[in-house]
Amino acid sequence: MKNYDRELDFVKELLTNFRLPFKRLSESITVLDDDTMGLRHILNYEFDPKAIVEMLESQCKPNTIYQLYTPLLCNYLLFRLPDTIPADYAYIGPYLLQEITNQDVYILADKFHVESGHLKQLEHYYQTLPQFSDDTMLQTILYTLGGYLWGNSDNFTIKKSTEFSHLDSHTITPLSDIQTSEEALLSMQLLEQRYDLEHKLSQAVSAGQTHKAELYFSQLMNQKLERRHSNPIRDKKNAGIILNTILRIAADKGNVHPIHIDEISSRYARKLELINSEAVGNALMKEMVRKYCLLVKNHSLKGYSLLVRKVITRINADLTADLSLKSQAAALNVNASYLSTLFKKETGTTLTEYVNRKRIEHAILLLNTTDMQIQMIAQYCGISDVNYFTKTFKKIIGKTPKEYREMINLLS
Repeated sequence: MKNYDRELDFVKELLTNFRLPFKRLSESITVLDDDTMGLRHILNYEFDPKAIVEMLESQCKPNTIYQLYTPLLCNYLLFRLPDTIPADYAYIGPYLLQEITNQDVYILADKFHVESGHLKQLEHYYQTLPQFSDDTMLQTILYTLGGYLWGNSDNFTIKKSTEFSHLDSHTITPLSDIQTSEEALLSMQLLEQRYDLEHKLSQAVSAGQTHKAELYFSQLMNQKLERRHSNPIRDKKNAGIILNTILRIAADKGNVHPIHIDEISSRYARKLELINSEAVGNALMKEMVRKYCLLVKNHSLKGYSLLVRKVITRINADLTADLSLKSQAAALNVNASYLSTLFKKETGTTLTEYVNRKRIEHAILLLNTTDMQIQMIAQYCGISDVNYFTKTFKKIIGKTPKEYREMINLLS
C-alpha cells in the first residue's frame, strides 16, 4: 500500500493559499467537519458519515477525477486514491465558478425551507467561498498530482458528474426563524478574517515583500465581499479606493517619504475612476499592490538617520537641482565634512556617487521610453555638460548613452 501523505500535504498547503479546503475521507471517519461539508450546519443536515463513504465506494471509479456541481451551487473535485486499503478518497472544495447573487440565495432558501432569520447567514456563507472564473488552475494542479498517483496523464480521466451531490445535500429540516448567537458570531468572524488579511497585506507592503503581498491580496480578493452599491463597477471602484488607502498607509509605515506616496496614490486615484469593468478593476488593484511594494523597495528610508533621510529626499525630489555636498550641507545647516562622513557610513557610497547613480538611472528610463536627444536627456538628469554625462554614464553602465540606445533599438 502506497503512502501519499507527502504529495497530498504539498497540494493541501498550495490550495490553502487560495482558501480551498482539501480533505480526505475513509472508512475510519465518524465525524465530518462543519467546514468540509459546506452548508450542513447552516441548513441543519442530518446524515451518517459512513453512508457517505459507502456511496463513494459504490460510485467512485478508479483513476477518475470527478468535477462536481451540487444542488447548493457548490463545486468540488473528488477522486479515489489508488492502492489504499481501506479505500481512501480526497476532495477539494467547496468553491464557486459563478457569482452567487442575492436572488440565488432567496431561491435556495425557498427550496430548502430556510426561514428569513437565517438568510443573512446563508448569504455570508457564499461570500466566504473562493470564487474562480474557471477551474483551469485547479485542473492543472490535479493533472500534476494525477501524474504521480497514476503514472502519467494518460492513465486517468477528469469527468463532470452530479452523482455525488450528497457531499453537500441530504435530508434537511428547517431551522427556527430566529437570529442565533452563532449567526452573529459568523458575521464577526468574517469581518475579523477580512481585517486580518488586510493587516497582513499592509505588513507585507510596508516591508516591500512583493510575493507575500500578492498572496494576501489574492486571498482577500477570493473573500467575496457584500455588495454595497447596485452598480458593480462603482462597487469595484470603491474597493480600489479602500485598497489605495491601505497601501499608502503601508508605504508610510515603510518609511517612504510622503512626496513619493502622494505621487503614486494620486496616479492610482485617477486610474481607479477610469475602471470600466470588474476585470479591469481586479487587474489594476493587483498592479497597485505590486507597485507599492516596489515603491517601498526603492524609496524606503528605514535605517537612515533623519539627516540622511532629508538628503535622499532632496535628491529624489529634483535631480536637476544643485545636489553637491556643499549645497546640501548649506541647505541643511550642517558641516559638509560631517555630512559626507555620515552619508558614506549609512549608505556605503559617497554623496556624489549616489547622486550620479540616481541621475543615470533616470537617464536609462528616458532612453527606454522617449526619443529625446542625448543632450536633452542629460539636462533633464541635472547634468548640463553632455561630455561629463557620457563619461559618467559609461562608467556606471559600461556603454555610452548612444551605444545603450542602439542596443535598445536592436532588441525592440
